[in-house]
Amino acid sequence: MDLEQKLAELKRRDSLAEAGGGKERREKQHQAGKMSARERIEFLLDEGTFEETDKLVTHRCTDFGMEEQKVYGDGFVTGYGRIEGRLVFVFAQDFTVFGGSLSETNAAKIVKLMDMAMKVGAPLIGLNDSGGARIQEGVVSLGGYADIFLRNTLASGVIPQISAIMGPCAGGAVYSPAITDFICMVEKTSYMFITGPDVIKAVTHEEVTKEKLGGSDTHNEISGVAHFRAADDAECLSLIRELLSFMPSNNLDDPPRKPCTDPADRSDERLQTVVPADPSKPYDIKDVIHAVIDDGYFFEVHEHYAKNIVVGFARLNGRSVGIVANQPAVLAGVLDINASVKGGRFVRFCDAFNIPLITFEDVPGFLPGTQQEWGGIIKHGAKLLFAYAEATVPKITVITRKAYGGAYCVMASKHLRTDVNYAWPTAEVAVMGPEGAVDIVYKRELDKVRKEAEARSKNTSSEARGPSGQKNAGASDADKLVAAERAKLVEQFKDKFANPYVAAERGYVDAVIEPRETRKKLIDALEMLQTKRDKLPPKKHGNIPL
Repeated sequence: MDLEQKLAELKRRDSLAEAGGGKERREKQHQAGKMSARERIEFLLDEGTFEETDKLVTHRCTDFGMEEQKVYGDGFVTGYGRIEGRLVFVFAQDFTVFGGSLSETNAAKIVKLMDMAMKVGAPLIGLNDSGGARIQEGVVSLGGYADIFLRNTLASGVIPQISAIMGPCAGGAVYSPAITDFICMVEKTSYMFITGPDVIKAVTHEEVTKEKLGGSDTHNEISGVAHFRAADDAECLSLIRELLSFMPSNNLDDPPRKPCTDPADRSDERLQTVVPADPSKPYDIKDVIHAVIDDGYFFEVHEHYAKNIVVGFARLNGRSVGIVANQPAVLAGVLDINASVKGGRFVRFCDAFNIPLITFEDVPGFLPGTQQEWGGIIKHGAKLLFAYAEATVPKITVITRKAYGGAYCVMASKHLRTDVNYAWPTAEVAVMGPEGAVDIVYKRELDKVRKEAEARSKNTSSEARGPSGQKNAGASDADKLVAAERAKLVEQFKDKFANPYVAAERGYVDAVIEPRETRKKLIDALEMLQTKRDKLPPKKHGNIPL
């Protein structure tokens, strides 16, 4: 066989690999609103940069007639390429070949890819669209999953790992995405669950659709498993490209810095009045975030889950930062189980990849109630506390209004090694709000006022009593007197404690700043912290309260 014939044979095999499950099955993907595996990779990567690996791999199974059904690539497309010029590794499951099922051989393709991504320090992106383990191969398919899970775990905190769920992802297959840093799901075409509707119906007699059980809405809004929701494949892939622009390629690099035309010393008068004069009135913390960051652009993460806390990426003078903010517009910005887990996970990601943390604080405390206590708010709230305390990246906090109780401590307080802590003049740093504090601190005084008022009412004429002999006006007078005294004490408490100055006098707040100057202050602090070095005590790892 001469060279021409050998080249022709190579082209033939390449062509067969690229054909996947054939034109008819690809058309079915298109009819379902889905791209093919190769189309997804081409859309995701910079044009002409994809280098495929293990293109000609085939499975080794000889049971159930499988020896007669071999397709080059074996249902997975793997390789590397560039996103905005930066190296990334990517695999895509091809649903047209054995339903994208995992085999011994295509699992080995992914393992090779993951090992190489770790060696060279580049992000790993998985495009999931699979029917699960290849049943015909039995335990070797399951072993392939475990090999992948191990590498997901070893790569965690070393290289960014991003999962796109662009079709089915069920059973053991869900655990690889679950270990990765971010998950994006596509509306109406993707779902994730451990056991499907049929199994659930057989075991628990519940009837549920795939969409309700594990669709994009469910995992973005209820479970919090997914971080992003996209309308279609194209939006999902574009989102991943943008997400990567905020993070470094690995844990030894710094995030990429982009040119910034937004003046670093820009002030914003809107911030002067964004916090309502009435401390019980809500406002949108995103108005604060947008006013401070570069060009007002905020890339929100977990937007639809635990909305009482806001997390996401932005830039300050071109530098990538992670933002964590209490949201007074939802549940008054309290911390609950979901918000604590959401915030803690995001803080740990930023810390792992050298992304500075900016915290906007307006928190009245933790959400009370039996459901929260029985659900473990103590250990879940401790996750956020643990994450902030553990983080060694530059940390800057701005208290915009309330910073009450244990929640004050948790939200990147000075005591958790936060580098720079600012407060606006509207800040209230205290154990609790003035209303609750007065009821506790001045309980004896208020009780005394009530007793004296009731005693005076007893000495009034019998006209103050109704026909039944029960007290009318006297009780009302006592209530009014107590309310008036309480209101006076609340005002006194506010003047003395509901402000940032007690904390500033102690050094718990480094400076009380004008709201309009927040952007400049943050950028100056980030510049100062650029060479920050901090470390944890020598240990294998901490034991976060899971």
